[in-house]
Amino acid sequence: MTTPDPTPPAAADGAKRPPGPPAPDTAAGTGGAGAKHVPAVGRATPTHPHATDGLDAHLIVTRPAFHLDITLTAAPGEVVALLGPNGAGKTTALRALAGLTPLTAGHLRLDGEELDRTPPESRPVGVVFQDYLLFPHLTALDNVAFGPRCHGVPKAEARAQAAAWLDRMGLADHGGAKPRRLSGGQAQRVALARALATRPRLLLLDEPLAALDARTRLDVRSQLRRHLAEFEAVAVLVTHDPLDAMVLADRLIVIEHGSIVQQGAPADIARRPRTDYIAHLVGLNLYRGRAGTEAGGRLVRLDTGTAVATTEHLTGDVFVAFPPSAVTLFRERPAGASARNVWRCEVAGLEIHGDRIRADLTGELSLAADLTTVAAAELDLHPGTPVWATVKATQTHAYPA
Repeated sequence: MTTPDPTPPAAADGAKRPPGPPAPDTAAGTGGAGAKHVPAVGRATPTHPHATDGLDAHLIVTRPAFHLDITLTAAPGEVVALLGPNGAGKTTALRALAGLTPLTAGHLRLDGEELDRTPPESRPVGVVFQDYLLFPHLTALDNVAFGPRCHGVPKAEARAQAAAWLDRMGLADHGGAKPRRLSGGQAQRVALARALATRPRLLLLDEPLAALDARTRLDVRSQLRRHLAEFEAVAVLVTHDPLDAMVLADRLIVIEHGSIVQQGAPADIARRPRTDYIAHLVGLNLYRGRAGTEAGGRLVRLDTGTAVATTEHLTGDVFVAFPPSAVTLFRERPAGASARNVWRCEVAGLEIHGDRIRADLTGELSLAADLTTVAAAELDLHPGTPVWATVKATQTHAYPA
């Protein structure tokens, strides 16, 4: 995206109707235009005051080498995260919601209003771009006031509203600073204030934390969670970071190759991934196979013929998963081991993974195993080392495919 021209109208600041001034703060953590107080420790429960309220979209975008076809619905007060690998269609979906990419087919309704053919500047949509796109020649105050000014709010009133939003973001002392003098976290909050100043009915966040360093990201993620908890309209977050998605969103929608492959509450998706991409994100070894009469239905036979013992009694097509930390490695086949799963493998690679060593294994079963640096040294592991991998059946989790 190129930096937008600072002349009205601006798609990034989106609301069609002129906003009134923000409600005064009565305590830290209150705010949002007309938003009720929500403690920072949790999110508001999405409400459904009217059947037509919220987002109802079927986004179809067809290009020569790509096809997006997804359905998105969200209630007011709900934060939905679009998660997926590069090229999955996340950004295309966000641009379609903003009106920056036209739909090939489908529909887009917000609070019952058809927006398919509504130009970006007339949509009640606020956008926080990945690189924020703050106007470099304007102060933080004037960046935030820009949206209301675009919609006819007098300059003094717009600046007063902007000052209130900056105060809510903890930036009351930075109103006179231009973007180059702001830290990454401060710039992110200014961009969020600019998007919220127009009281949008749909807030779009495109990788809002991607430009921040690790330490700043931790602090800003917590602040963003609080602001989203106070936002009573629909928020859609696009990210490739599973932690951002898990912390900020009420519901995850995972997109691969332009289609939805899984959606649900973050905890449900983390516990029951349905694709290799999701399993990798949440740190699980995942396999698909079939459970039958073997071992009372507690044995999953993979397509390769390898079997994985579980404790669940299932039949038919199933997934079976276990964390890398459940894997124990031996240089010789363990005698008398209590683990029911024992596979001959070979070390394909080693890498630092947090405070542990992650071994990438191939052989009877391809899997990842986590072990301490001491254990890795004692086993004298290196690429090509033959090992035996064991996993207790009680540490696996099987579920219907």
